[in-house]
Amino acid sequence: MDAKLTLKLNQEIIKKAKIYASNKQLSLSRIIEAYLQSLVSEKITSDFEISPFVKSISTGTKTPSNLDYKGAYGEHLMKKYK
Repeated sequence: MDAKLTLKLNQEIIKKAKIYASNKQLSLSRIIEAYLQSLVSEKITSDFEISPFVKSISTGTKTPSNLDYKGAYGEHLMKKYK
């Protein structure tokens, strides 16, 4: 059963998160739900990996603006399937 949740976040984070969600063709609610699920579960049940940007929302760490997401993911896959 879905329930409504109201969050108070930095306006700039919300703006960037909406752009990120739009680019990934996902809803912001879906991204936040997947992230929260990853916090409370040892096994991520999501159908997509949480990006460093989304992780940085809760940790307070900054994601470099020049981060090559596709390249980093490609490297991750190369290590994973060696």
